[in-house]
Formats: sequence, C-alpha cells, structure tokens
Amino acid sequence: MTLPSDETLDRLAARVGRHALARGLTIATAESCTGGWIGKALTDVSGSSAWFIEGFITYSDAAKRRLGVPARVLAAQGAVSEAVVRAMARSALARSGADRAVAVSGIAGPTGAVPGKPVGTVWIGWVRRGRGRPRVIARGYHFRGDRDAVRRQSVAAALRGLLDR
Repeated sequence: MTLPSDETLDRLAARVGRHALARGLTIATAESCTGGWIGKALTDVSGSSAWFIEGFITYSDAAKRRLGVPARVLAAQGAVSEAVVRAMARSALARSGADRAVAVSGIAGPTGAVPGKPVGTVWIGWVRRGRGRPRVIARGYHFRGDRDAVRRQSVAAALRGLLDR
C-alpha cells in the first residue's frame, strides 16, 4: 500500500481547482473523519477563493444533525454509512449554494470500530447541482493503516471523486 504523499494531495487539489475554474464551478465540503483536511487541501491552492465556497466540519452526530442529517438516519444507520454521507453531501450543497459537494464520514481509528464497521471503514458521497433533486453518488471504502493513513487515503479518494464526477 502506497500512501498518498502531501505532494500527491497537493497535485490532486490543484487539478480539482483547475477543473472547477475552467468550468465555472464552485465546491463545498462536509467532513467528519477528515476533520477539514479536504478543505485544507483545496484552500492550499492559490486562487481557490474563486471556486471553493465553504467547508463544514461535522465531527459529532450533533454537528451532522445541525448540518441537516436527520436524527432518524443517524440512529438507524450510524454516522459511518451511505445514508449519512448522502445527507451530508445534499445538505452541504444546499446550504453553501455550491455546484459540487463532497462529504466524508469514517472510522479512522485506532478506536471506534463497531460490528460490521472496522477501523478504516469510510463512506464518501459526491453531489452535483442540476435539474431536480441533486443525485448523490456514494461509495464505501475500507482503507488500511493507522489513523493518518486512513485519513490521507480518504482525502485522496474524495479529491479523485471530484475529478471523476
């Protein structure tokens, strides 16, 4: 397993920025296990204020509820779930007014594992503004390594997803 280096994350963020700027798109983030790292990577790019709107760090369930994740979804699915990242992504898009949003929730470890959700379980959701209800694409991952490794891989996957979508 090769972890994404700082330079790799910088290059990915710069590519996202160039893509957004060329297409006149704006981006927002909603982050849990990454704690704002995606937003940091994006705002490390000079000129990012032209396309990065805002980021929500929703580390606790209470913060996720304030963002707009329904309490019943959190109770039924847990914070690290497809349903939660879908709701986080939709809410980030709606609240920010951005054209694109990415949301991440996961278990970075070393604690926090629950049955069926080991350390390294991460859900990422991407959404784009369009006609009708925004359609979220969500994907579950199981990353290996320590806390930094899980978080680093999550940031890279989130940025790659912004480029792919």
